[in-house]
Amino acid sequence: MRAAVIRRGVMTTALSLLAASLLAASPAWAQERPDPDAAPYMEAMTWTEIRDAIAGGRKIAIIPTGGTEQNGPHMVMGKHNYIVTFAAGLLAQRLGNALVAPTLQYVPEGDYTRPGFGDKPGVISLLQPAYEQVLDAAVRSLKVHGFTDIILIGDSGGNQRGMVNVAKALNAEWGGGGVRVHALTDYYEQGRLLIRDYLNKTYGWSEQVVGSHAGTSDTSQLLYVHAQGIRMDKLAVNGGSPDAGVQGDPTKASAAIGKIAIDFKVNAAVKQFRGGQP
Repeated sequence: MRAAVIRRGVMTTALSLLAASLLAASPAWAQERPDPDAAPYMEAMTWTEIRDAIAGGRKIAIIPTGGTEQNGPHMVMGKHNYIVTFAAGLLAQRLGNALVAPTLQYVPEGDYTRPGFGDKPGVISLLQPAYEQVLDAAVRSLKVHGFTDIILIGDSGGNQRGMVNVAKALNAEWGGGGVRVHALTDYYEQGRLLIRDYLNKTYGWSEQVVGSHAGTSDTSQLLYVHAQGIRMDKLAVNGGSPDAGVQGDPTKASAAIGKIAIDFKVNAAVKQFRGGQP
């Protein structure tokens, strides 16, 4: 029993120290906020600038996938797009030799013909086969232009399977050809576990309080990235009603928590890309 308490204490201390270092912007994390109207975002560059960047060694391309979904009365539909676009810019900064492709905003959101998550006005769901076909086409295009490593990251749970499927299929097809596709699922899977664990150990907030959709973590991330996307007067536990489309307590959100959450996600992606090395 005593050993278990000690282990929990060590983990709590480690998470607190990591979070403190992120907030303090230590040299390893001292990055400027990415400018969506400038490099490394490809859609903000000319084709000759992209050509020259590739020739100069920027041979990693990042394809972010977001989503267009309901996030309760307090948060805009493009939550995932704002967050993953920002995070992809940070990831490019961390890697040092990457460019960011336009964010895919239409992803699997569920069956829009049935009542539930996907039937809220404004939700756009790209069903799985079409989603994978779009990813496949984007990756093939980037390969032709000279990128040797193509990274897929997704800000939503429904994005992950298609990323993995496309990466596996293309890596099998191109085996030994010098181009590799990386589905960095740790960005989402490990990132969300780390922030939930941090919030529980730091504030005592349970997973139910933090929530799994449009709750504390999601709202905090958008507050940090795109604060104007939050309707502060609409914040309410579970969105204020059973059908609001919110799980958790967005009233506990803060931009400081959002920065920690995004840094957890980007760090997990870097570590996975580098084969476990941070």
